[in-house]
Amino acid sequence: MREFVAERVKNMPPSGIRKFFDVAATLPDVVSLGVGEPDFKTSERIREAAIQTLKEGKTRYTANRGLIELRRALSDYMNRRIGVTYDPETQIVVTAGASEGIDISMRVLCNPGDEILIPEPSYVSYRPAVLMAGGVPVGITTKVENEFRLTPEELEAAITPKTKAILLPFPTNPTGAIMEKEDLEAIAPILIKHDLMVISDEVYAELTYGGKAHYSIASVPGMAERTVVLNGFSKGFAMTGWRLGFACGPEFFMEQFNKMHTFVIMSAPTTSQWAAVEALRDPELYDAEIATMRAAYDERRKYLVREFNRLGMTCFEPKGAFYAFPCIKQTGMTSEEFCTRLMYEERVALVPGNGFGESGEGFVRVSYAYSMKELEFCISKLEVFLKKLGCLK
Repeated sequence: MREFVAERVKNMPPSGIRKFFDVAATLPDVVSLGVGEPDFKTSERIREAAIQTLKEGKTRYTANRGLIELRRALSDYMNRRIGVTYDPETQIVVTAGASEGIDISMRVLCNPGDEILIPEPSYVSYRPAVLMAGGVPVGITTKVENEFRLTPEELEAAITPKTKAILLPFPTNPTGAIMEKEDLEAIAPILIKHDLMVISDEVYAELTYGGKAHYSIASVPGMAERTVVLNGFSKGFAMTGWRLGFACGPEFFMEQFNKMHTFVIMSAPTTSQWAAVEALRDPELYDAEIATMRAAYDERRKYLVREFNRLGMTCFEPKGAFYAFPCIKQTGMTSEEFCTRLMYEERVALVPGNGFGESGEGFVRVSYAYSMKELEFCISKLEVFLKKLGCLK
């Protein structure tokens, strides 16, 4: 069958993360801190609203762009959250998760050979999405000493005559890094000068800590007209299995986006869309629900950062998402060696940092979308492991 499979697919390496967890799944009693999924249930009011729409028989396709009721609610939501107004008729498309938004954006953007910049370490699907669209992914290594933020100097140095766009992943999986207002204002003139598009993946926008709300690059003057914002309900609303996201951007781009979306998906899941209408129905209510989750994550975040640093696994303070990215270079092992031994010897599964790009080597990703009891257990196992290695007395 090999001759029938496209070369670009055969040449694409499998997800290192998936490969690692396939092994973990075969071992007994492994406790994992690897999954990037909220440990909260979707709000009962959202679940009940979905059940009611099923009872009412609302199971047909929606408009390709999504329910107009949902697009209007999303327009209000985006205006409230980032201060940018999007026309629900022409500038918003409801997608099957934010992941579809990444895929469709790359297909709409890329001619063969177009370069797409990707600050790394970053989400594992970005590079494959660019490659499958015929583009060339160009990684920009962000540094721990800069808290994994993208600097103007790093951006400028990566731009070539073939550069067409940048995929901004903030708040970032796997590092938990964010870009604050002044950071985005510093890179915006460079993007405008070189006439680049921006695909801004903001799926973790609701999960920022330290009292500062998420700031979108689309909010920077001159950037909304060259930016597509991707977001979804998976992380902030604990709706991963509902597979619902949305894309907002300039009218002509979104017209082409919707054309491709129509051919690929037709429309996002109808029941999920009605559930999302309920999710956004009452801003004060969803603010309170999100705040409850955020407070729990914040407590866990502080605990992990404190404990990693105590154990000598130097860890900068993540300001977004629900991941910590501690350094394991002091052990002398690669990320994969560290995680493999920890998994086999102590039955704790973390994610090797190099699964998020070469610049992630020497780090591991730890999700704190788990209970404090699970986090404390894994820290105790890590301490045993590090003492065994001679890294702790």
